[in-house]
Amino acid sequence: MMTITTPALLFPAISLLLLAYTNRFLVLAQLIRQLNNREGNQVRDLAKRQIENLRQRIVLIRSMQRWGVISFILCTLSMFTLFMQWDLAGQWFFGASLASLVLSLTVSLYEIQISCNAINIELESLEAADRQ
Repeated sequence: MMTITTPALLFPAISLLLLAYTNRFLVLAQLIRQLNNREGNQVRDLAKRQIENLRQRIVLIRSMQRWGVISFILCTLSMFTLFMQWDLAGQWFFGASLASLVLSLTVSLYEIQISCNAINIELESLEAADRQ
């Protein structure tokens, strides 16, 4: 039998995860602003690749946040239904909350991979500058 404390254990984890996602978004927004200031009206080919990468990462972070918030809401609903002693509904909501959390983490893993690609683009720029 599941108690209300089981979904309550996810609350701090989901909260920290959403905070981390927000921090990633803020860093990305700052990178975009810096790129815009640096490039101005003349956008180099390297910057175009970075822009596409940043655009894709923004979409992924939004998806990560969406699934994280959905997980948080479902976890809350699970706690409420368990509090009301609707055990089966509470278990279903908790399972859906875990599934949403897994989706959020999976998208996060993919975004991390794309972030590594962005670093490789920067390294290419440094290597090209070194050759000249």
